[in-house]
Amino acid sequence: MKTYFVTGTDTDAGKTFVSCALLYAAGLLGYKTLAHKPVAAGCERTEQGLRNSDATHLMAAMTEYEEYEMVNPIALEPAIAPHIAAQESGSSLSVARSAGFARGIMMARADLLLIEGAGGWRVPLNRRETLADLAKNLKQPVILVVGIKLGCINHALLTVEAIKADGLTIAGWVANQIDPEMSHYKENLATLAQLITAPLLAEIPYIQDHSWAEAAKSIPEPALRYLVDNK
Repeated sequence: MKTYFVTGTDTDAGKTFVSCALLYAAGLLGYKTLAHKPVAAGCERTEQGLRNSDATHLMAAMTEYEEYEMVNPIALEPAIAPHIAAQESGSSLSVARSAGFARGIMMARADLLLIEGAGGWRVPLNRRETLADLAKNLKQPVILVVGIKLGCINHALLTVEAIKADGLTIAGWVANQIDPEMSHYKENLATLAQLITAPLLAEIPYIQDHSWAEAAKSIPEPALRYLVDNK
């Protein structure tokens, strides 16, 4: 099973939106897909327990069934930074624990697994560890979601530098237009394509209703086959 760690240039870059689009598009090609959200803050109380909307969207987009707790093993109620939410909940986060959960779902049978981080690359888990340390522990290639808006070039290049400095490979990046009125959109995208030395997997236009099924139409089939079949 091909596994990728999905990160973004910041909190609102569209990691879940793009992950769902990738999962859905891959499923349309006949691939079996799974998703994993190791840590999610901003969960709602339900009869089944705490539930996070990002995780439930991922479950709707993937083709294979897994229990919610396998997809999102650590669910935190406050909609704040995960390490602070954990402190308020009287719990703690660690790379070892999160990696254990991730490796559990990595043993499932599928063609593609996307492990989605939270926020940007260096979101803290505790005083010493960040989600980047989880990605390093899992040793999987990274898909970078770049939220295309003012300031995206700086955010993207700094994130690329950090990922490479941590010794991980960037399998590719996705341009996700989140500001429909951004000035010089094409010029910014061209600059990013020139400076990021990894494949541009897809350019997803602004979609008002945030339909990941609609976004999936913008993901080229060769990009999906590259992610799943590339040895």
